[in-house]
Amino acid sequence: MKKEIELLAPGGDIDSIKAAIAGGANAVYCGLNKFNARNRAENITFEDLNGILRLAHKNNCQVFLTLNILIVDSEIPDLIRLLNKLVNTSIDGVIIQDFGLFYLLNNHFKSLKIHASTQLTTHNKGQIRFLGKQNASRVNLSRELNINEIQYLTLIAHQNKVLTEVFVHGSYCLSFSGICYMSSVHGGNSGNRGRCSQPCRDEYIKTPVGKSFPLNLKDNSAFLNLEELADAGVDSLKIEGRIKKFHYVFSIVDSWRKQLERFYKQRKLSADKSELYKVFNRNFSNAFLTGEINKDMFIDNPRDHSAIHKLDSYEGSSEENLEKAKQEVYDERTEIINSVRSRIDKSSIAKAPLIITVSGRSNEPLTLAIKTPEQSFELQSETNLENKNTNNLDSESLFKRLKIINDTAYFIEKLEMENLEENLFLPYKEITSLSRKILFKLNSSKETIDPIEIPRLNKADKTSLKPSLSVLISSEKDVHLCTETTANIYFQLPNSIKNKYSEYVHFFQANTKLIPWFPSIIMGEDYNAAIELLTVVQPKIIVTNNTGIAYEANKRGIAWIAGPHLNIVNSYSLKCLKENFNCSGSFISNEINKNQIKSIKKPENFDLFYSIYHPIVLMTSRQCLFHQVIGCVKDSMDETCLSDCDRHSSITNMKNTSFLIEKAKGNFHCIYNDINYLNTDIIADIPDTFSSFLIDLRDVKTNTKMLVQKVKIIELFENLVNGKPDSPTDLHDALHPSTNVQYVKGI
Repeated sequence: MKKEIELLAPGGDIDSIKAAIAGGANAVYCGLNKFNARNRAENITFEDLNGILRLAHKNNCQVFLTLNILIVDSEIPDLIRLLNKLVNTSIDGVIIQDFGLFYLLNNHFKSLKIHASTQLTTHNKGQIRFLGKQNASRVNLSRELNINEIQYLTLIAHQNKVLTEVFVHGSYCLSFSGICYMSSVHGGNSGNRGRCSQPCRDEYIKTPVGKSFPLNLKDNSAFLNLEELADAGVDSLKIEGRIKKFHYVFSIVDSWRKQLERFYKQRKLSADKSELYKVFNRNFSNAFLTGEINKDMFIDNPRDHSAIHKLDSYEGSSEENLEKAKQEVYDERTEIINSVRSRIDKSSIAKAPLIITVSGRSNEPLTLAIKTPEQSFELQSETNLENKNTNNLDSESLFKRLKIINDTAYFIEKLEMENLEENLFLPYKEITSLSRKILFKLNSSKETIDPIEIPRLNKADKTSLKPSLSVLISSEKDVHLCTETTANIYFQLPNSIKNKYSEYVHFFQANTKLIPWFPSIIMGEDYNAAIELLTVVQPKIIVTNNTGIAYEANKRGIAWIAGPHLNIVNSYSLKCLKENFNCSGSFISNEINKNQIKSIKKPENFDLFYSIYHPIVLMTSRQCLFHQVIGCVKDSMDETCLSDCDRHSSITNMKNTSFLIEKAKGNFHCIYNDINYLNTDIIADIPDTFSSFLIDLRDVKTNTKMLVQKVKIIELFENLVNGKPDSPTDLHDALHPSTNVQYVKGI
């Protein structure tokens, strides 16, 4: 065993953080009551944070703060105020998603270590390099990866001085993280803002194969795969669960800690998972990790599985036995709760008392003797005390200059002045200097950083801007549009490129007007094929929703536009992409509303894009979504599923809202909204802002009807962009029904 792997635990509230520490976690990730991706957790206040840091560090446990949401421009001043406070704590790292926050940290708050959130959907080597260039010290890899993919990406990460962490226990997301918009579109609760309402766990009208919870996955557990993860070089094992209670956190952390200790000492693992079943679970699967993606990953019940698991050990599954199992689980859980409660109640995050003894005489330095529960030390002023009749030192004036200490994990319990002669003077700047020296000693020899004021970004002078129209297609039969319209034509490549690589190369070489559009998810050999395509075709410009492709495009001098699923919502994200990766333009996320868009200030010589018409993709999944809906002849997915499967279906929830499931050849499974997005208002609402508006004319089968041919649709949108008065009405007549709910609600 070359190294010990970090065990990283969730801390949704103070009790859970204490439980994680008591259970033996090496690190805890937790969120404040703002700027974090688990708003449903109780979370902690900034006032709690220093006490938590002191308790954790005393127990050799690091603390990582989750700031892993998208941040709109109006929130940037509050964010900067928070960062100015965080730099003067002993926080061990911040977990982030937003490119604007990457920019702020790298340019103004360099002392904070950056961890890339799971929301960044990291699944290829280019993304690792993209994040490494942004000084991410570690990345959380996508949950959908198998052990071989994890091993390869960990090798790439280590070559780029980046650590990797992998989720090993807790809830699975059905969608690739960061590109799930289901909760956002239906209810205005964006998963990219920590407000996911988990509609994938909802009950649906029974499907043709008899399932009521067709999108509900079992929980993730890699408990028996520790050796493979260690051999893969993974640096951190991450437990999901910031909305779970303290007894859950302790039980899972304790079980994993014991498993790790067995592995370190004996290179053996326990196969006994009984302790994991004693707290909330939906049964367990490790199928993503093993690469055996199958129908057994689903469970047709989103509720606690503990009693059902216990029932399996009884003779018969009668109602009487089920009630007996429920009671036994209740009793076991009560015992766990009481036991853990007695342990964590002994831990305190209260600030530590600090006694300052002040002494000094005329023409001698002022001496401060500081005593904390852990240490004692003395400091002296650089200049001597003087006799003066004004502004003499007393307890009130001295405390005023030293009270900044109370903003740390310590508080001044007593200020002893008996050994200080009366009527002595010392310049305030000297006392301020002493207070900074105290902070330096208390904060592990870390210098205090003065607050940074970041100038507000100015909007560019308004100039009349006539936007163009762009069209997205994905079928070769639509290539004729290149000759029938002046609009830019983007061609969307599928998730899987390798099997048709040569065909795509010839296709783009034969149709030079087409602009390649790269999807969000491009994995493994398909990613390598995509890079080879860039190298051979050498397009003048591309659109990409994948940062790995962006990294390689920039490296090759190919102009690139950030796609709508890179989730750009603020001005600093644009600066990040332009200054660090020579991005020439960016789509603004369709999740944000009119006012949030208006606040964005683009850099000079930079184009903004916006999609005004498209089928709304709600999620993209590596799992087969037909197992629970209409069934599949295969129990497990194989290599041909991605390239060959072409099917459609739908599900309807108990509110009678339908969702459309599409699996196109070469693409992962997608769930689409039943009707398309159409926003004709933005043209008049936000003039002179966008260089181009996009319409998505791919053949995605939703309930929005297109009553005229595509060429005519393009003409109608050109009329809209050119300000023709009746064009909004004409478009709503030609494309209906439709919605612009995200533009109204925002995030």
